[in-house]
Amino acid sequence: MLVLASASPRRKELLSLLVKEFEVLPADIDETPALHEKAEDYVVRMAVEKAKAASIKYRQKADCSSTTFFLASDTSVVVDACILGKPTSLEESRSMLRRLSGRSHQVITSLCLCNLEQEHVATRCVVSDVCFREISDVEIDQYWRTNEPQDKAGSYGIQGLGAIFVRSISGSYSAVVGLPLYETAQLLAQFGIHSLEEMSHE
Repeated sequence: MLVLASASPRRKELLSLLVKEFEVLPADIDETPALHEKAEDYVVRMAVEKAKAASIKYRQKADCSSTTFFLASDTSVVVDACILGKPTSLEESRSMLRRLSGRSHQVITSLCLCNLEQEHVATRCVVSDVCFREISDVEIDQYWRTNEPQDKAGSYGIQGLGAIFVRSISGSYSAVVGLPLYETAQLLAQFGIHSLEEMSHE
């Protein structure tokens, strides 16, 4: 059994391309970056903590299986070594998108896969470069009113209307969306879950 430690509908949709059956078990953790913590270290730590928290939560179930694996991911938008989280207001969204306007930034997505006992923990980190065109304040305000940026790191969703801001991308598109498919498939294979074999079974 595979458990996705995320409430993200985007990650659920992407994982369903690789695995037919899995459970969804979101894990609440403190997502505050540590002082002077590097962005890549932060996103990997977040994925590990989510996976471990989900495994602890799952262990409380009476019918839990020791052959269950837990997959977690975390995505951060990084510009000038600063991690941009999810905006809580229009002002925060304006600040983020103005900062990203007309330049490149990094989207860092991590993965963690572990077993129930947390004896085996594997991680990956994927860095993609995204270049934005110039964005006007009017566009930022109009975009906010679509509700799309409100639950997105960096205040935009590349899989939605936010794609109109993206001039180019170098790296993994699925990682920018929230779950890098290539790296996820590689990680699952290490734990004996082979995506093509899974999806080809009737």
